[in-house]
Formats: sequence, C-alpha cells, structure tokens
Amino acid sequence: MREGVPERQTRGHRRNGTTDLFAALDVLTGRIVGECHQRHRAQEFLAFLRTLDWTTPSALDLHLILDNLASHKTAKVKRWVLRHPRFHFHFVPTCSSWPNQVERWFKELTDKRVRRGTFHSELELIEALKLYIERYNEVPRPFFWRATADQILEKVRWNRLNVVLSRAAH
Repeated sequence: MREGVPERQTRGHRRNGTTDLFAALDVLTGRIVGECHQRHRAQEFLAFLRTLDWTTPSALDLHLILDNLASHKTAKVKRWVLRHPRFHFHFVPTCSSWPNQVERWFKELTDKRVRRGTFHSELELIEALKLYIERYNEVPRPFFWRATADQILEKVRWNRLNVVLSRAAH
C-alpha cells in the first residue's frame, strides 16, 4: 500500500468461510462478551443469551439493544425472556442502528482486524476474532456520545421521516 494508490483485490479473491459473531457491550466498562456461531438463527441467539446469563452477575438486569432481526423475536426467544425477567429487550428503529453502541465496536473490529485480514479458514477467522476480543478486553474503553440529547432525538426523527418517505416512493 502506498499513499494515493487505491487498495486492490485480485480476481482470485476467495472467501474461506464465514461466521456469525454475536457480541454484547457493557456500556459502563466497554467490555465485550462475544461468541461465534455458524448461523444467526433463534437457537444461536438463545445460546448467546445463555452465555450472557452465565457471565453476568445475577443481581444485574440486562438491557439489550437489538436490531429487528426475526431471530430476536421468535416465540422460543419470547418464552425464554419470560423465564428470565432480568433480560429486557429494546429494539432500535429500522434504519437506525447508530443508537446501538455495539455497532460502533463492530466498526472498530472491522476496520482494525477483519477488513484487511487474510484468513485461510473459518477456524482461523474465529480464532482471530476471539483473540481480538480478548486483547480488547485487557483495556476496554466505553464509547461516549458526542452529540447532545436534542441532536440525537432530531436524528431519530429525521431517520423515521426518511423511512416513511422511502416507503412512499416505492
């Protein structure tokens, strides 16, 4: 790589496997709990919820900010949450992932470890992700909002308006 020269990828680029990384961010400490699964279905999501349950002191309530994937809203997941009342789900509006601070961490992970990484197998990718999480947690850093509450609420209103307008255009 040289300054001013665009990044290139050869025609022979091959994907050597994928994984689904489930991650939770403790907004107070910046610590990450993460685990990889082959798929992103309700059963994998439930396995991750169990991990959170086991790794978090039982006296704490857990407020999870989630996107609107169907796997987060299945009957099986709803039953599990009813049996685990310390878990509270909060779903972000469609097209508004920015309030979910773990998304900020995913961007950092992508920029610093995944984007330019070369992984010869799915197992190698998973090991790289685990190592990144482990090293990150040695000196975790919480993210801080730079915007005021009014600026954030205005952005939410603007995003909702854009969603309504884009639906009207279809």
